[in-house]
Amino acid sequence: MGLIYFLLQRIIATIPLLIGISIVSFGLILAIPGDYVDLWLSQTMAQTGQSRTELQPQADALRAELGLDKPVWIQYYLWIKGIVTSWDFGYSFFHSQPVTEVIGNRLPRSIGIAIITLIVGQFVGAVLGIYAAMNQYKLGDTLATIIAFLGIVIPKFVMALVILYFLAFVWHSPYIGALNSPNYVIQDYWNFGKLWDFFKHVWPILFISIWAGQAYTLRMMRGNLLDVMNSQYVETARAKGLSHRQVIFLHAIPNALHPVIMNMGTRFDYMIKGELEIAIVLGIPTIGPLILGSIATRDMLVIAAIFMIIAVIIVIGNLVADLLLAILDPRVRQATLKAKS
Repeated sequence: MGLIYFLLQRIIATIPLLIGISIVSFGLILAIPGDYVDLWLSQTMAQTGQSRTELQPQADALRAELGLDKPVWIQYYLWIKGIVTSWDFGYSFFHSQPVTEVIGNRLPRSIGIAIITLIVGQFVGAVLGIYAAMNQYKLGDTLATIIAFLGIVIPKFVMALVILYFLAFVWHSPYIGALNSPNYVIQDYWNFGKLWDFFKHVWPILFISIWAGQAYTLRMMRGNLLDVMNSQYVETARAKGLSHRQVIFLHAIPNALHPVIMNMGTRFDYMIKGELEIAIVLGIPTIGPLILGSIATRDMLVIAAIFMIIAVIIVIGNLVADLLLAILDPRVRQATLKAKS
């Protein structure tokens, strides 16, 4: 019962946050001076040699057709209404198709890669952190510290540039700037061959993101476990005659995992941003290059939709992290019930 009430409380608390996210997302549409019609106007003037005065009637008609002449609050209402009622994020003026179709293929790829790197990175970081704590000041601890340090201080785009150099000029790899080889692009179903081909294209994103993602988790897990191993209840468990392995795996590690689990929701944001950064450098067709191109063409409805969807997914990720923490630690559920009473 405490877990259900805890979950309901968290869901209710996210409603104002989601409203705020929608307002900020729509604000991105207005953040850059001008709109798509202004871009169309400048491009048409450069291509045809016509003056702004000659093209202004067409620009006004286009702005009215796209609904850009309405007050801001009406534009926001129509935008959020379309999302809630029919999952309609508007129309991409540059791509001449609905926003959902523009981001439909790219966004799931980015989210999927981010989820994989988050899970693997957290797991690898936690395991290495446990190993480092169990071998404090030994060679294994030193090597783990170096790995974590390099993962934290080296920018992801620098690692991406280094890998791109080796792929292009040293190994002459054909797996650059795509998600699949040409013979798998038209294949609409997944099998082991297509999955392996996909991995050969995106492994730089996975490698860099996992390396950077595990570094902070490694340091956190190592510090938490060392603190927990010196706590009073661990000493009590030892005094009861429990073996060293039982003390570590039944008492120390579960309690040391609490901050790591709490951190998973915020790390998902880090993984998504890292994926975008690496994909832009490597030219892999996920939402990173799409965001960059949409900014250049002022296709702000695409940017707003991507921002809002990612923000909502991050909120859900934090909700899942809170739920996992409540399952792992009964004190969280008990605190919620005490607050209710």
